[in-house]
Parts: sequence; structure tokens; C-alpha cells
Amino acid sequence: MSHETQSFEPHVCPPGIVHRFDNFLRPFIHNPKKLFGPYLKPGQTALDVGCGRGFASIGMARLVGPEGRVVSADLQPEMLDMLRERARSAGVLDRITFHRCESDRIGWDGKADFALAFWMLHETPDPAQFFSELSGIVKENGALLIVEPKGHVRKKAFEESIRLGEANGFVLAERPKVRLSLAALFRLPS
Repeated sequence: MSHETQSFEPHVCPPGIVHRFDNFLRPFIHNPKKLFGPYLKPGQTALDVGCGRGFASIGMARLVGPEGRVVSADLQPEMLDMLRERARSAGVLDRITFHRCESDRIGWDGKADFALAFWMLHETPDPAQFFSELSGIVKENGALLIVEPKGHVRKKAFEESIRLGEANGFVLAERPKVRLSLAALFRLPS
């Protein structure tokens, strides 16, 4: 079935749109090693929520190394299929677990040292529930990086997201600079 005839949740970015910004140039704009390297160590577990075609998942799989694990979660099976092929080509398929989210929750019952929501929080139907679920996934002293597209998400809405994160037990640790984006790194204290 082509994406033109598929129905998507009104708040979910369809695969055709994702191809426009997640292409071969993306690593030059959003370098995974620079973005995620400060927060990920070899052997750790990372969760990429709303992984799309997997620019972040593949980069994080390289950072966690052969002993580490990346859980790539997305609502759309087409995105997971695209990521699977890209991960195979990149030689990191064995480090990635593919997880299909539900429309209203992540639905993964593991624990992660680092969780990422890159340009997707604004697509969640209930951001408060999203942060609540992540507070049960991120390990104590773990990190959660939220990145939203500047312009598409207004600063006031992003500040509300930060408030929701804090209301669910996360502590704002820093505001890293990410091109074309608003970003917040949270820690989950013990």
C-alpha cells in the first residue's frame, strides 16, 4: 500500500515527509557523535522514541558499541522497515532492537541509560503521559534528551514540555545547542 492511501494519526509525520529532512545530508547538520556522544557510553542501552528512518538510532548504535543496545521505537512499521535496511547497510543491525509503539504509548518495558525524543514530542497525543511513561523507562541517573524543531514548535510550547518533564520527576540538566532546534537534557535523579 502506498503512503498516499495509508491513513495516519493526524499528528504523525508520514514517511514521505520524513524523506525530505532525513536524508544523506542529515549527519552534517545533526552529527550523532557530537549530539549523543556526551551522554552515551559503550555497553549502555539507548531508547530512540519516534526513530523514523533511524539517523539517531544508527549513530547511537555506533556509540554504544557491540556490547550495547539501541531500542528503536516507532508507531509506523514502514519507518522500522526502512531503519532495518539502513542498519543492515551500516553494519549495526545486531545492536538494534525494533519496537512498534502503540498510538498512545511507547509500550516498551525495558530500562534505558539514555532516551531520545528527536523532533517527535509535538506528535504525541498526550505529552504528560509520554513523560510519565519515560520516567519509568529511564534508569536512575539516566538521561532524556528532548529536541523539537524550531519554528514548528514555539518556545512557549517547548517551555511547557520542560515543565511536564519536571512534573514527572525529571530534572532539567542543560539546554544543549542543536541546529534548527530547541533542546533540553533531563536527568532522572536517584
